Amino acid sequence: MRQIENLRFSAGERNDALPRLLTALFFLLLTAALPAQTDTLRLLFAGDIMGHTPQIKSAEKTPNKQYDYTACFRYVRPIIESADLAIGNLELTLPGKPPYTGYPMFRSPDALAEALKEAGFDILVTANNHSNDSRGAGVISTINTVRGLGFQQTGTFKNRIDRSEHYPLMVYKNNFKLAVLNYTYGTNGVRTESPTFVNLIDTALISADLYEARARKPHFIIVVMHWGLEYQLKENAEQRQLAKFLIRNGADMVIGSHPHVVQPVRMESVDMPDGSVREALVVYSLGNFISNQQKPNTDGGIMYQVDLLKHRGSPKVYLGRQGMIPVWRYVHKPAGGKSIFYAIPVARFERNPDLLPDMAAAARTKMKQFADALRKRLNLSEIE
Repeated sequence: MRQIENLRFSAGERNDALPRLLTALFFLLLTAALPAQTDTLRLLFAGDIMGHTPQIKSAEKTPNKQYDYTACFRYVRPIIESADLAIGNLELTLPGKPPYTGYPMFRSPDALAEALKEAGFDILVTANNHSNDSRGAGVISTINTVRGLGFQQTGTFKNRIDRSEHYPLMVYKNNFKLAVLNYTYGTNGVRTESPTFVNLIDTALISADLYEARARKPHFIIVVMHWGLEYQLKENAEQRQLAKFLIRNGADMVIGSHPHVVQPVRMESVDMPDGSVREALVVYSLGNFISNQQKPNTDGGIMYQVDLLKHRGSPKVYLGRQGMIPVWRYVHKPAGGKSIFYAIPVARFERNPDLLPDMAAAARTKMKQFADALRKRLNLSEIE
């Protein structure tokens, strides 16, 4: 009201007073009606990035020397690049030298990480049951490789000093400050070699980490969990219990991996000690992003996209538009040539089958069966 209060008129100015007063009032009302600036951050989460032996052979250009995975992600690249932050679960190790092997000890060429970076991924989480597949040296090599390519990475660490300096992972983008945490139920019985560190699901450890995360006052806390039972289409009681524990301790979003199939997505709520109710989005399992698994429902997964919104200057974050993007693993087998693995965004191919005109009719049928079953089971809105 200062604009109006400062209007003082002499006798000679009174004839002009009304227009000036109305003008000041107009601009005051206009300013009050303007909406606050809204910050938006688009997140995209991809499921298990695996490296089975057929995938390694497919990417091999020169035996044990030169590899190229670029083709695998050519059809999902536009979607990944459209996100402000794209996060994937790297369920393999990058030892930096042969032998390169698939299941049960995943050792992939660095070229896979290079292709993921070219596809648009920004963050890779590395705490999973295959974190130690190349022993301690492989943990360190994997971290050095992905960080060297420009990824932000978390879940495994070169040593405790590395963890204390880089955990929780703090991410700054579009006026948002995020904390990202990552844990795994185990490492397939392969001992974590000193001095490396793999984040295990331990409620005391997680509680302390979330306390530290909250102390840093991020706008939003994301926890990525490698949990649950393989090939089960529904989450189990332990996952639900852990999800509520995470929410109670400050998690704003929980993203799951490991089952290799897609599990339910929903808002979970918990009663807080002060009588309030706190809720958070939980994606219990994203399924596989790229792999050679053959069991039912493992031939694909979802990318989950969600927009975070907040008014400029306010710490309160809201969930905006969100939904799933079904992704199907397609292995193209050209006559007389090597197989090529593709991550296929299903809806885009349904709209434009000519994106890959050489896809066999049998493969198109399998993709449709996968997508139909997934859509019926999840009943989620789709972004793509």
